[in-house]
Amino acid sequence: MKEKKFDINEEGVSVRCRILTEKDSRTHDHVVICTHGYGSNKDVANITRFAEKYLAKHKDDAVIAFDWPCHGQDAKKKLDLDDCMQYLTLVVKYAREMLQAKEICNYSVSFGGYLTLKYIAEISNPFTKIALRAPGLRMHDLMLKNVKDTDLDKLEKGKEVLIGYDRKMKVDRKLFDQLEKSDVRKYEYFDYADSMIIIHGTGDEMVPIRDSEEFCENNVIEFVPVEGADHPFRNPKLMDAAIHTVISFFSGEEA
Repeated sequence: MKEKKFDINEEGVSVRCRILTEKDSRTHDHVVICTHGYGSNKDVANITRFAEKYLAKHKDDAVIAFDWPCHGQDAKKKLDLDDCMQYLTLVVKYAREMLQAKEICNYSVSFGGYLTLKYIAEISNPFTKIALRAPGLRMHDLMLKNVKDTDLDKLEKGKEVLIGYDRKMKVDRKLFDQLEKSDVRKYEYFDYADSMIIIHGTGDEMVPIRDSEEFCENNVIEFVPVEGADHPFRNPKLMDAAIHTVISFFSGEEA
């Protein structure tokens, strides 16, 4: 498997990307865009693992991952959902125009899953198939948990506070207003139901599995529970099972 790092420099931003392929080719008919979760980055091991297994089967395809704003090597310091939408738009544009992709699939995790659902409901759906793992459907509540109790008062007064793990990012009231406004559970996804699956571990203590179950029931989306898996799918066997399910779905096969 070959890997190349590159930046998309457009519209006053720089989106840090990595592309993974099996063959040296400037164009790819089929491209999978992978997006990471909150506090993670494009170089996370589960994206690499997915790419290895996917490209072993689809040698002419390409996998692209990128850093969300304020994550990984991205230059932004303050998290804003509009920036996230801009980044995904630019990556889709790159896949279409530079790689000349005829079909684009999306495999997204947690925060990335939420942003993907927001994107297809509020902007457009450029994806042939979508696989989401433990999407953060209640993103407002999940993000608020990252704010220290001592910072809640500052947030209410309109001040910026820092949140994050290894890398800290600035947030303010605007972000939480955006998250409240873009509650993806209020949208209908029936038009995309046949081209979407949601995978969730039964041992997820961060994002309740019931949220995904209800969302899938309400939108007639295929739901795939993975027994014993936690939120990051730390068990390699369970991660491989999830990846196998995604690849089979993208390939039009029975998992």
